[in-house]
This record gives sequence, C-alpha cells and structure tokens, in this order.
Amino acid sequence: MKTPVSRAREMFRSLRLTLVLSIVVPLMVFSGVAIYLGLGAVEQNLNERLREDLELVARAVSGPLSQAMSDGDEIVMGESLKSIFRIGRVFGASVFDEAGQHIASLGVADSDVTRSDSAERAIASGELDGAFRRVDGVSVFSQFTPLVAADGRIQGLLQVTRKRSDFHELVASSRIWAVSIWSVVSLMVILVVVLGHYGAVGRHVSRLLNIMGRMAPGHWQVDDMPAGPRELRQIHEGLQDMGARMTVAEKEIRESVEREQELSEQLKYQEKVAMIGRVAGGVAHELGAPLNVIQGRANILRRGDMAENDRRHLKDIEHQVERMTLIIQQLLDCFRHVPDSRRQTDLVATVRDLTSRIGEEPRCQGVEIRTDIPFDQAAILAEPTRLEMACLNIIRNACQAAQSRVTVSVLGHEGFWELRVDDDGPGITPSLRERIFEPFFSTRAAGEGTGLGLAVVGSVLKEHGGRVDIGSNPQGGCRMSTFWPVFGRSEHSKENHHEH
Repeated sequence: MKTPVSRAREMFRSLRLTLVLSIVVPLMVFSGVAIYLGLGAVEQNLNERLREDLELVARAVSGPLSQAMSDGDEIVMGESLKSIFRIGRVFGASVFDEAGQHIASLGVADSDVTRSDSAERAIASGELDGAFRRVDGVSVFSQFTPLVAADGRIQGLLQVTRKRSDFHELVASSRIWAVSIWSVVSLMVILVVVLGHYGAVGRHVSRLLNIMGRMAPGHWQVDDMPAGPRELRQIHEGLQDMGARMTVAEKEIRESVEREQELSEQLKYQEKVAMIGRVAGGVAHELGAPLNVIQGRANILRRGDMAENDRRHLKDIEHQVERMTLIIQQLLDCFRHVPDSRRQTDLVATVRDLTSRIGEEPRCQGVEIRTDIPFDQAAILAEPTRLEMACLNIIRNACQAAQSRVTVSVLGHEGFWELRVDDDGPGITPSLRERIFEPFFSTRAAGEGTGLGLAVVGSVLKEHGGRVDIGSNPQGGCRMSTFWPVFGRSEHSKENHHEH
C-alpha cells in the first residue's frame, strides 16, 4: 500500500502536471507580460507623438486664424498659414468656413470638405478630429481644428495635413521598443522552456526515442530500466512488453511467410504453366494449319517459272513461315510440363552427344566448341527430351554471343551436377541477368531471336528442381551455370567437388 508521501510524489511526477508547472505556466506569464508591455508601449508612444505634434501645430495658429477670419484680414490669414510650415513638418494647410467652403490654403490640402465625416464631426462637436485620407494622390493624415470666434461661435475649420510617410520614423521607433521588449521576453521564455523541458521531460523522452530507435527486426528486446515521470515510465514498460511480444511474433511471421512463399511460388508457377500452356496449345492449333497451307503454296510456286526477284520474295515468305513455326514450337516447349516421364538420365552422355553434333548448326558455325568433362557419368532424374532441349538452348545461346570459342564443362558439387557454359563474347550486364529468362525478352535486334530459348531453360530447370546462375568468366564473357540435382550414387559423384 502506498503512503501519502509516495502518492504525493507520484502526483508531482505526473507528466501533465510537470508540463504545466515547468513550461506552460511560465510561458503564459512571460508571454502575457511581453504582449502587454510591448503593445502598450507601441500604442502609447504612437498616440502621444501624433496627438502632441498635430495638436501643437493646430492650436498654435488657431487663435490668429480665428481673429483674422472675424476681421476678414486675408493678409494675417496668409501669414498664419505660412507660420504652420515653420512650426513643424506640414504637407499642407487650408481654411474653410462653417459651411465647408474653401477660403484659403497653402501647400497640398483639400479644397472641398463638405463630404468629410471628420470635418462634420469637428464642426458639430467643437473638438479636434482627424483621419487618414488621400489628397492629390498622396496618403496623408488630415487634422481638423475648429476656429472659434470671440463670441464662442464656430466660424470655420483649419485643416492641417501631413504625409503618411512622416509617421514612419515614429512607428520605427515604437517598433524598436516593441522588438527589444519581445526579444528579452523571448529569451527568458526560451531559457525556461529549454531548461524546464530538458530537466523534467526532454532527457527521458530522448532516452525513450533512443530505445525505440534500437528496436528493429531481430532486436525487439528492451533491457533498459524505466526512469522519469510516471507516464513515461509506463510507456517504457509498454515498450518492454511490446518488444517481448514482437520477438515471438516475428519468429512466427518469418516461419509463416517462408511457408507461404514456397506455396505461392509453386502455385504461381503451376498456374502460369497451365494457363500459358493452354494458350500456346490454342495458338499452335489455330496457326498450324494456315502456316502449313502457306508453306505448301510456297512449295508449289517454287516449282514454276518466275523472275529472280519473285523467287527472292518467295524465299522471304518461306523463311518467315519457318520462323513462326519455330516460335510456336518453342512456346510449346517452354510451358510443357512432364514430371511423370522423368527417369534416370546421364547428363555427361547428353552433353557429349550435343557438343559432337551442334557444330553443324548455322548458329554455331565458325565457333570452336571445347569440352572439359572429367566424369564418365553424371546421373540425374530428368525427362531426356526436355533435358536435351535445355542444354541445347544454353549452348546455342553461347554460340550466338561468342566471338570464336565456347567451353562446355561438367562439374560436381554437393548434391548437384553443374553444367557450365563459357563464351568469349561481350557478356551480359547485371541489370539484364534476371530478365533474360522472361518469355519473349531478347537482347538481340528485332528478327534475330524469339526470346524463348532461355525461357525454355528456366522452365525445364524449375520442373526438375534445379537452378541457373549468370555471371562473368575470366575472359570477360558470359558464364551460364545450370545445377541439376544428383540422382543416386554416381561412381564419380564424390570426385572433383570443386569449380574449375
């Protein structure tokens, strides 16, 4: 059970009360004092200077002007107006009768004040009045002073105008005072906020932020001891509890994601194979007959007599028909899935057979094909036709990229046989190494490749549980390595478990 002292201590360590006492209250007090003193000083300074300057000028000449108006002495009236300009900085001065009609003026001032509210108020009340207005396109402050006759009757008005810009110095002076007061007050507030916040809250919040910054996948556990106000200690304890639960949840999620990824990849691959296989079968069925007809008609035409130019066009037609037929066949090969027909197959025998006859193909003519196969046998579980098709496409691709030489090797690894094909061509940039196995993607110019050869390789390796790696060889060309799972115990499977 908590004692009264402990309860009081907990209350005063409350985050809300701490913020109110250390930051909010001092900030409100000093801000209020600063606003009051600053605005009071600016307003008082401005009003005092404006009233004193204009009233002084107006009152100094109102007596002589009133007497001159009573006597009808225009000379004295003119001299009185001139004296206004000698007393202070005045933009203009005018004298009007009680009806607002212009009598005399000097400088820039109104010639008609019959519609001026300030003039009407000055005549009606007998008190000074004024307002900002524009005279001849210039913004001025207009001061109206009643001219009182000897019998107390208001017989006219004196208008004294002053440019608005003349007040700028006064406003600047007041602003300096206000800024000075605000600066001092702001400095005091900043000191209070910085010191109060750091001492009461800031250092503990920074500590919590540092702890949260360290919390990341694999590092959710919080071992630091709670400190600071009650609310912050509660947050710290919540972080500890959350870290413990996140550690458990992360492990479960990782295991679940790995399982889902495996299942998703298998499902996507099966769906893709099934869907595109159906499309490919439909395409082959729909296009096979028309292509056969075109090829047959071309054969008939070739038997007849025709000009050399027509024969060249006919040859182009036959070439394109053959190319379309090849594309259809490769598309079917790419997505034909035959897992039930796999059996024990010798990778070494397949590779040696291919390398012995592939030099007859047009794509490989002029390219030296070397072999480095130190094994007599490399048993894998495969569908022989699909295996041969994959190996053939890899070597063909290397022949097309090579300048003069292709090297075909078979190497042993723990659990895998590696078929490695090196060429002395320009190689494949890293950014394209993932895309070359996409259907219809080709680095060659349009018309020089279907983009399906390596897609067939990728499809065959997936259905056989293998993988493919793309890299560079010491000569700078491309190195394509395919890995096939070992089947059974080959007599040389334990030998040469290293890369050549």
